[in-house]
Formats: sequence, C-alpha cells, structure tokens
Amino acid sequence: MSSPTIKDVAKLAGVSISTVSRVMNDSKPVSPEARRKVLDAIKKLDFKPNELARSLVMRRSNLIGVVVKDIAISYMTEVVRGIEEVGRMYNYDILLSSFYGDLDLAKKIINFMFTKQVEGIVLVSEDANPELIYMLNNHKAPYMHLDKFYDTEDTYSVHVDYQKAASEMTEFLIEKGHEKILFVKEYKNAKIGLEKLKGYSQVMNKNNLYPYETTVDGVTDREGYKYGEEIWKTIEHEGITACFFSEDELAIGFLNYCYDNNKSVPEDVSVAGFGDIKISSLYRPRLTTIREPYYDYGAVAVRKIIKNLKENETMDKHTSLPSSIIVRETVKDIR
Repeated sequence: MSSPTIKDVAKLAGVSISTVSRVMNDSKPVSPEARRKVLDAIKKLDFKPNELARSLVMRRSNLIGVVVKDIAISYMTEVVRGIEEVGRMYNYDILLSSFYGDLDLAKKIINFMFTKQVEGIVLVSEDANPELIYMLNNHKAPYMHLDKFYDTEDTYSVHVDYQKAASEMTEFLIEKGHEKILFVKEYKNAKIGLEKLKGYSQVMNKNNLYPYETTVDGVTDREGYKYGEEIWKTIEHEGITACFFSEDELAIGFLNYCYDNNKSVPEDVSVAGFGDIKISSLYRPRLTTIREPYYDYGAVAVRKIIKNLKENETMDKHTSLPSSIIVRETVKDIR
C-alpha cells in the first residue's frame, strides 16, 4: 500500500492542495474550519510529508554546519556538544566535519555545507584564517567563529574576558603571598594571548611588582615539557615562586617536567593554568586554573544563530561569558 500524499489529504478534507500546504507550512492565513479539517485529515491518514521536499520548497533545512579543526581535541568536543544539544532543543541538527588545520580542506567543507543548504555555520578553529573569515562574511547565512587563540574584530564570536580573567588569577596568586610570578605565554602573537598578558601585567604593576614574562614556541604539553629546563633556570635565577601559564597544556607539560626532574609542585613552585581542559582535573597534582565555559561557547553560539534565523534577532559581534578560578592542588599559600 502506497503512502498517502498531499492530494489524499486535500481530498479527505475537502479543500485545495494549496490550503493543505498553507496549514502545514503556516505560511498564509487559513480559516479555523479549514485548518481543523486539514489537521483532522492528516491525523486520520497518518500523513508524513517528505521533509527533503519541504526543505527545498521552504528553503529551510534545519541544519547548522559545524566546521572544527579536529573533533578529537577535547575542548572542541565540549564546544560541539553544546552546539548539538541546544540545536536539538530548537529542532535543528548539525552537519559536522573536521579540517585538521588544512586551509584548502576547510574551504571545501564550507562550500560543501552551503550546497547542503545549511542555515548557519559555526567555525571552531585555532587560527583565524582571513580567507575563511572572508568566505563566511560574504555569505548570507549567519555564522559564529570560536577560536582559542585569535579574536578578530570582523567575526561574530563568543568568548570570556581574557584580560579580566588573567587579572583575577594574578590577584589570586598575590593573595596567596606570591610576589615573583612568571607569566608563560604561548608563541602565537595573537590578540587573546596579548589580552591575557595585559591582564597579568596590569595587576603586577598595580601592586608595584616586577612582571616576569617568557614565551615558548608552541601551545601543547610537549612544549611545556621541552621548555621546562629553561623555565626552571628562570625560577632559580629570579626567585620565582609561581608560574602562570597562558594555556593548560603548557602547564601540564611543565608539571611533567617537574615530576621527571624531582621538582615538587607546589612545594618548590606553584603552577596555574588557563582553560580548564578535562585533563586539568585528572592530572596529579590537579591543576589550579581558569575555567573557560567551552560547552557554553557552543550553546550560546548556536542559539544566537537560530534566534537570528527564526526571529530575525540581531547578533552582537562579540558575546562575553563569565569565567571562574578553579582552585585545586598546584598553588601553595606562602603567606
């Protein structure tokens, strides 16, 4: 037995096909009586419209494209989870793909997603490539750009106040009695890293303390370990009592270096990070850090896109979310 069609619904309800279409799509006014007849016929026939055909007619796919550097990166998984769960609340599904840092692949993915009629795109990257931003800015679909290192004026984004968060961590370390604090920054000369450095430096200067800064060539735990000896020499030479790393991965790499070289944290030196990636709470000693709300980044980003689509709600260029200090085991009170 063949499935019922829109013609069958119209015949049973005693109305035109166009009236059935108006009721289904809520596109034009229909009298209460005609609406009741159509809905009753749909129920009796158990009519299920072809969603693909409807999306083509209505130019609505209820799809959000999600382009990530690598879904295996733990914090990106949290971002995607926020996008997916909140998207489902609004009856939107996601089309997800990783580009692994390959610019040409990222371009192909974005173009492919637009051929699939995605209604909006969330780009989750670690390098705000101008070509990708140009592509997104020149397409009609709304988008959000979430980037851990780069924050540009030309993109719609969700983030924390990096300068304020770094200021609060520096104040926390000073309250614990630390006056000689080393700020360890990732190599990327990007706005977000500079904002963190600015927050640290301002608090040090406000407290008449000398700001110590060093830069490492990388952002992963490998670089944190690799530069461990160099950092330790600075600690010994300057009498540093606390190291504030701009990224959790660097802090964890340094903790590994300390463990392998009989240096005790926090007895010999205190360590703080930024991000609160999952391993921060699993590693021993557990890392004191600043929590970035990765799940909320994704949740807020997709909600803004959907509100723009459904209610024509204007999207702010930048949305700032609150961060918080997570106190664990790597900072010692030396007062």
